Amino acid sequence: MNVTNPTEELVWTAVAAERGGLAGLLQGLTEEQWDHASLCEGWRVRDVVAHILLTSQAKLPWLLWHTALARGSITRMNFGTALRYADRTSPSDLLTELRAISGLRHQPVATDAVDRLMDLLVHGHDIAYPLGIRHEMPTDAARWSTDRVWQMGWPFHARRTLAAYRLTATDTDWSVGAGSPVAAPIADLLLLVTGRNSVANLRP
Repeated sequence: MNVTNPTEELVWTAVAAERGGLAGLLQGLTEEQWDHASLCEGWRVRDVVAHILLTSQAKLPWLLWHTALARGSITRMNFGTALRYADRTSPSDLLTELRAISGLRHQPVATDAVDRLMDLLVHGHDIAYPLGIRHEMPTDAARWSTDRVWQMGWPFHARRTLAAYRLTATDTDWSVGAGSPVAAPIADLLLLVTGRNSVANLRP
């Protein structure tokens, strides 16, 4: 199926599927793997899982309070809250909670359903890649997410940082920009626009 403009229902269905897939990946991890470094600098695998759980359920008062505690920095807030939650929650409890929220359809302020999907796809890679685990991204979900990142500004600023390139997906109908051509599967382009990949790795 190739859906260009997904309904909200379709996106939330994809979110539930990704949460289930991530839970399946985490199920087989050892204690050492839960404490392994992720692709996010300074974050362990368990910290990334904690972040996914917190951001999936965050309410406005919670966000305002913890951002204030982090002196207005959302980056510091995300790191601090994830680290503290991961430190006080066992891997089995993190996994149980992830399964429990698989069908949750909460949108934190200033986000939408595609943001939740994009977060899962990218952070799933942040977890799986350093562990040497292959974690596939569905093509449609990756395209919706890549398009969302391209349209948004903070925190990735993809249109600015990749202004010199024309990005083209080789496995689905998606292209943006003008300049030097970069062609790759849409999953690789999602990792590029979110700073996980480099143009040098993708240029033909």
